[in-house]
Amino acid sequence: METSNSTISNKKVLYTGKTHVTGGRDGAAKSTDGRLDIKLSSPGTSGLGTNPEQLLAAGWSACFIGAMGKAAAERKVRVPADVAVDAEIDLVLTDGAYSLQARLNVSLPGLDNEFARELVEAAHQTCPYSKALKGNIDITLNVA
Repeated sequence: METSNSTISNKKVLYTGKTHVTGGRDGAAKSTDGRLDIKLSSPGTSGLGTNPEQLLAAGWSACFIGAMGKAAAERKVRVPADVAVDAEIDLVLTDGAYSLQARLNVSLPGLDNEFARELVEAAHQTCPYSKALKGNIDITLNVA
């Protein structure tokens, strides 16, 4: 289903990621620019490829670190060079229906825990992945 956002007059598309996937969870994914070319395999199997849950975890984590950097810059500080996000995406089966749930385990070494939590909460408000998933799946934010 294609939707239009023509009511937003100042919208500017900054980038479009394009992929071609064949074979579903046991197939392959390629980006149109050739920078991504991976085998896919179902979670928990001995297949050689990755799976959609791992791809979501990696993309969300990278985006989230960027959003924390933006939140920190707005507060005139920098995130530590060794900032890290360990994302956990669960594929869940409840009463015969599949869904996702997630945990973002954020490490901001050297920052006061209260300030680190403030950056994480701010990032969760601005990160495009967080905004897309909030209200749609259960999300837990942990700050170490």
